[in-house]
Amino acid sequence: MPRLPALLLNLAHALDHLFLLIFATAVGAIAVDFGYTRWEDLMPYTAGAFFMFGLGSVPAGRLGDLWGRRRMMLVFFHGMGLSAIAVALTTNAWQMALALTVLGAFSAIYHPVGIPMLVQHSATPGRAIGINGLVGNLGIAAAALTTGFLVQHFGWRAAFVVPGVVSIALGLLFARVAPTEAAAPARKKASTVRQLPRDLAVRVFVVMVASATTGSVLFNLTTNANAQLLAERMQALVTDPARLGLLLAAVYAVASVTQVIVGRLADRVALKPLFLGILATQVVLFAAAAHTSGWVWYVLAIGCMVSIFGTIPFNDVMVVRYVDDSMRSRVAGLRLAISFTLSSTAVLLLGPVVKATGFDLLLLGLAGVALLSLLIVTGLPGERRLREAWAVGAGRVGS
Repeated sequence: MPRLPALLLNLAHALDHLFLLIFATAVGAIAVDFGYTRWEDLMPYTAGAFFMFGLGSVPAGRLGDLWGRRRMMLVFFHGMGLSAIAVALTTNAWQMALALTVLGAFSAIYHPVGIPMLVQHSATPGRAIGINGLVGNLGIAAAALTTGFLVQHFGWRAAFVVPGVVSIALGLLFARVAPTEAAAPARKKASTVRQLPRDLAVRVFVVMVASATTGSVLFNLTTNANAQLLAERMQALVTDPARLGLLLAAVYAVASVTQVIVGRLADRVALKPLFLGILATQVVLFAAAAHTSGWVWYVLAIGCMVSIFGTIPFNDVMVVRYVDDSMRSRVAGLRLAISFTLSSTAVLLLGPVVKATGFDLLLLGLAGVALLSLLIVTGLPGERRLREAWAVGAGRVGS
């Protein structure tokens, strides 16, 4: 992958996450504009975006393999940009819910299409995925930073229009510089990726989907709640929206670096113990964060997001390691559809749960979800078992 198209693919990841979190960051201002007294009452209207973010991964992955990843990325850039501008034109909650759902459908394209396109010829996929994750989650930091600034100085509608225009511009540039595919991935000759026996392949896929689902619940709840959580836990110290946005952006910026480190480690060490170690830390951090406020909470919040971002590369690395490139978009799309669709309910419940119980119980619940993730990943086959399975498979091929 030439450098400029690779850079644009990484920036697309940043845009993908940025667009999905503009609403969560600006929800307070939108609630006032639409006549709501509490921001929690407006949060359920964004559930359609996250539902489509998952469900849309299946057709997106299928089209990526069968129609072409370059073409699908062009649909992504322009569709995201136009739908974000449409959100800015809405005048009530139901119009916004519809526009956000359309935006979620276009946002579903990136993960099953953009990441396989980026790593399809990479000799160090873990490193490439780590860097991609870093840039993608800097988009989360940018959502906090730019949305806070734009809302304060230009209003919440500008927070959607400005990145929408940027996305369309990047799509035009991608059309000029991205190499043309000789054939869609599914029509190419299969590569020499080692295939697992059916029983182990099913086991890996189940662990992959289950851990991705619990991980997505943690990711969705924290990234959608952090802006309001930060305002509550830091209210005695910081009240200015722009400064709160800067503090939240700093949390995401620090946490994003973790993905580069974990991605490089994934190319060098066994996945299972690395994954388990991060998840164990995650349980402790969330439990501790539930009982703190002020700067102590802020430090723990950084640790929580570091642990969440640190788990993100694992599922993409497993897809690259165990699935042939000719069908990676479809496998990734199916995994993402199941995990993201199930986890989208977390966004639907966020506002009502916080309104009824407060953030303390939410953080303890997140510690419980992290513990469930830990138990799920214990079912992942170890490296020795995988090597033995590959050796048996190679022997059968050779005979």
